[in-house]
Amino acid sequence: MLTSKQRAFLRSLATNEDTILMLGKGGMSEQIIKQADDALTARELIKGKVLETSDITPREAAEHIAAETGSDVVQVIGSKFILFRRNIKEPKIELPSAKRKRKY
Repeated sequence: MLTSKQRAFLRSLATNEDTILMLGKGGMSEQIIKQADDALTARELIKGKVLETSDITPREAAEHIAAETGSDVVQVIGSKFILFRRNIKEPKIELPSAKRKRKY
C-alpha cells in the first residue's frame, strides 16, 4: 500500500515516462496483462492509456491490470493511468519512507 507522499513522488516521476500500454477495442486480454507484467518488472513504473474505442473505463483497466500483476494503481486521470510494482531483485526507484504516526 502506497502512502500519499509516495504516490505524489511516483506521479512526478511518471510525467517523464512514455505511455507504453494501450488498450483499444480489443479490450483486456492475456497479452495486455503479460505486456504490463513484463514492463513492470523492467521499469517498475508504467503509464497506460485507454483509447476511446475501448469498452472499459481507465479506472476498470488500471484496477484489473493491478490485480493481475500485483501492482499498485498510482493515479488514473482522464484516459491515462499509472501503475507501480517494486522489483525485489533489482529495485530502480527508491520511494520516500513512510513515517509512523504518533499516538498521543
